Amino acid sequence: MTADPIAAGNSSADPDAAHRPYREVTDSRGRVYRIGETDRAILGHSRKFMIYLPWIAMMAISVFEYAYGSAEDTLSSAHGWTQSNTFWILSVWVFFQAGIAFPAGWMREKGILTARSAMYIGSVMCLIGFFALSHLSNVLLAILGFGVIGGIGAGLVYATCINMVGKWFPERRGARTGFVNGGFAYGSLPFIFIFNYAFDTGNYHRVLDLIGCYIMIVVFGCAFFFKDPPKNWWPADIDPLTFAGNEKNAQSLAKNPPAAKQYTPKEAIRTGMLPLMWVAIVMTAGVSIFGISFQVDYAKEVGFGPLVAASSMGVMAVINGIGRGVVGWLSDKWGRKPTLVFVIVVLGLAQFGVILAGELKSEWLFLFFAFLSGFGGGAFYPMFAALTPDYFGENYNATNYGLVYSGKLVSGLFGGGLGSMVVASWGYDGAYALAGGVSMAAAAIALLLRQPGRSREVTPTPQPQPAG
Repeated sequence: MTADPIAAGNSSADPDAAHRPYREVTDSRGRVYRIGETDRAILGHSRKFMIYLPWIAMMAISVFEYAYGSAEDTLSSAHGWTQSNTFWILSVWVFFQAGIAFPAGWMREKGILTARSAMYIGSVMCLIGFFALSHLSNVLLAILGFGVIGGIGAGLVYATCINMVGKWFPERRGARTGFVNGGFAYGSLPFIFIFNYAFDTGNYHRVLDLIGCYIMIVVFGCAFFFKDPPKNWWPADIDPLTFAGNEKNAQSLAKNPPAAKQYTPKEAIRTGMLPLMWVAIVMTAGVSIFGISFQVDYAKEVGFGPLVAASSMGVMAVINGIGRGVVGWLSDKWGRKPTLVFVIVVLGLAQFGVILAGELKSEWLFLFFAFLSGFGGGAFYPMFAALTPDYFGENYNATNYGLVYSGKLVSGLFGGGLGSMVVASWGYDGAYALAGGVSMAAAAIALLLRQPGRSREVTPTPQPQPAG
């Protein structure tokens, strides 16, 4: 390993870097770590703000995906849409929400688009999306407004928030990423009940318009404080070469060692691991989106009352979000890959459990498996978000994670739109059985994942030291 003397910063993306001394150390594989600068020196405040602000913004945009299913009946009545129309609107939204992650990441890392600008643009596009859903009865125009424009806006916010956490917390990112990601689910809870109990053809314009304004104001306000760390930045309180420092951080690094190098997108693809992650997220996200899209309708089809139907979706959203945080915390202790496999298996078992609950007409059993489905259907997202920089480094994380997350754009097609076709052909039981099988196959694929560049190397033994 080598250590360079203290040098002046020269990052064009960070004009204040020249006034902050730092040094760069290089490990045995040639990976460079920039150490010495505290988060407060860069931001003017604690990096914890880069957890709470993305979390708040994620809660604001959660209404797009997790509450939409509860609004479908009223939207169909108000605009004269069929069930297939409403499902395809959501599917197009998912396609663009996931699809923008890669080009947005590429523009951020090229300096074309800052994190703050991405959030500002996203907030305005989210407003347009809800205005379109409120005022456009033509289904093609609604798809363009809500699905395309709203999807891109929400995707810009989502990708920026997740990448922000990954960049600022390279040493123990699982719990933080899971916490922020969780806001994207349980932030929708109030809107799920609004759409089920206080949303009708007499007030839908006002409700949707206010929701759009709420999203824009919250995201715009959070964006003002967003800022990326310098390339290769590492927290000053932990040694990246020996893992000496804070005990919890050292334990997490022992289970989830830093990437062997900073992989460019092309290099990450050539490892074979990024394409494998992409396939796994296509399958798993498809099952998750299927559950979000059809759980309320299935509950009503079986004969459960509106309270159970709404509660099941509320339970799914809450557990989906809380599960992301819990699983992120567990992955810091168990390791990212074992935790990911566990989560995907739980998601698969939950699909078969929903069938059983329907057959037995058991509302409590249905709510239990809605609990499990919500847990598994959300918790895999922060695992992939944390695995990507763990495997490929932080410098190109916006682009690399954008590539992995783009798998969701394919998932949106067969989880929502094509899922409705499967339900029409095979019924709900057949569709849920297929979803369970797909999830189990995804778990098998996840077992093949390994960190590039470290497969034959021994992970450094953590050397926790008491705080000075």
